[in-house]
Amino acid sequence: MAYTAIETIALILIIVSVIKMLVLLTKPMAWMKFAKGIYSKPATIKVIGSILAAIVLWYLVQGGMTIVQILAVTVFVALLFMIGLATEFNAFVKKGEALIKRGKLWKEYWLYSLIWIALLVWAAKELFM
Repeated sequence: MAYTAIETIALILIIVSVIKMLVLLTKPMAWMKFAKGIYSKPATIKVIGSILAAIVLWYLVQGGMTIVQILAVTVFVALLFMIGLATEFNAFVKKGEALIKRGKLWKEYWLYSLIWIALLVWAAKELFM
């Protein structure tokens, strides 16, 4: 069966998620070791993540989704993350407060913030113009 780009993206998510869950069920420390290895170079991960996000965004838009639809789906995913990360809230607040006290919040998250601003402006233009 030939899949569209959007279906292929979903299939990749399904496969990776199933593998992750199986490994976490059988050998959770193996997954942690893998994750630590992947995230040991945050700058590299930011570049790779940005490139992959741009590619996926391009395919979603080429597949007929609007930026407004993509952001609406993002709300759904963010709410799922909220469920999963609710018990970690204190750790995130501590990190955020430490970054603010050191004056490094925007230095640490400038790229992430810039991407969000660009997406929000794009969606606002689509909604209001």
